[in-house]
Amino acid sequence: MTKHDSLRVATYSTIKPLGNSRPCGKWLSLRDKNVLNYRKALPIDERRWAARIRFCMTVVSALLFGMPIGFAADAAQTRTYENRLTPIKDPQPLLADYPQWVEPIRETNRFEAPLLVNDSHADLAVRAWRFSYNARGIIEMPNHLDAAQTAVIVVHPWGIDDSHGWRTPEPAGVADFCTPRKNALSYEHTKQVINPFLKRLRGQVKHVLYSEPGAEDSIRKKLYRSVRGRPTPPDREEGRRELAAKLKSFPYKGAPLPAQLRLRANTPVVDYFKQFPGLDAGDRYNGAGFWKLPIPVVDAIEVFADDIVIYDDEGYPALRDFLRADGVRHILLTGYATDMCYARTCAGYENLSKDFNVFLVGDATLATFPAHDTPRFATSAHIAFASLNQLVTQVSWIEYRGKAKGDR
Repeated sequence: MTKHDSLRVATYSTIKPLGNSRPCGKWLSLRDKNVLNYRKALPIDERRWAARIRFCMTVVSALLFGMPIGFAADAAQTRTYENRLTPIKDPQPLLADYPQWVEPIRETNRFEAPLLVNDSHADLAVRAWRFSYNARGIIEMPNHLDAAQTAVIVVHPWGIDDSHGWRTPEPAGVADFCTPRKNALSYEHTKQVINPFLKRLRGQVKHVLYSEPGAEDSIRKKLYRSVRGRPTPPDREEGRRELAAKLKSFPYKGAPLPAQLRLRANTPVVDYFKQFPGLDAGDRYNGAGFWKLPIPVVDAIEVFADDIVIYDDEGYPALRDFLRADGVRHILLTGYATDMCYARTCAGYENLSKDFNVFLVGDATLATFPAHDTPRFATSAHIAFASLNQLVTQVSWIEYRGKAKGDR
């Protein structure tokens, strides 16, 4: 039986299960055995013609969808998933490793489900969970991923109020988490959680990518690798100098808060918020040209030469096609902010989950947190809501169990 045979035989023994997952072994269902025996019973010529037809279908799929032939062959395979839910006794809180950043999930009605993703060359164990109102609880399951078909994406790691020089405008400007103090908290989260996570997986997964606003400008083209090309070391040095000069030249000054408002007698509340909204990130408070500056990747992340920056203005299809062409099937999604860009921009999960197996790394993201001094409650709530239709994992649940990419 070849790897491209449409009969799937799941081999669990290559990776040990995580946490509460059940002991696994090789299995072949009775239905699969019957199919296999039927194929063996076919005359040799008929089996050869069936194999040729499957190969032709694979090539056509690859040409139509821009996928590598092996990738298209895997995509054509199907299997019957036994949706067995086994209650978990005395479950521990989820997302509990960084309580200063994410309030732990304490739902006690929890179930264990069978292995979901089971790649033939799996070397990356990713335990995950989702919530189902119909199941009336949280469902957890192990996943065995091929790291060579996995990418880590950091959504909008903006270099605001860091050493690059892109600063929150005064006295009332807003960017990223909207106040310098909240931006400082986000910076610490990037430094403590996301950067170590990237360092652990870089060189093992296929790609590490960052999404940024705007289009690729002349400065960032020299600084970062993109889906189109890679700058040379002299290019990067020149780009750093140009970035520093460009960001330093901006005044970072906007208008102060309004001292007076004109309110109609019948609708004072309507007029109040029209003239003084809770969030105005436009030219009035930020200054004209602020959002046209080249936004760098935050310096809390050590960007490597092979890391890739993608740009929102290029649209999701460009990102999708790049990942597909490189055989990427799985996404570990991190970044900011959980309730906004992380969900709905170019590299947000609402786009990616249409075409890839997406895992939200729930403690490697932060939500915006107006009217709070901590992001942990907002982040927990938005991750919990996303879990209705997304799989959620956490940094400590992602374990590489193979050789470094260069040793394969």
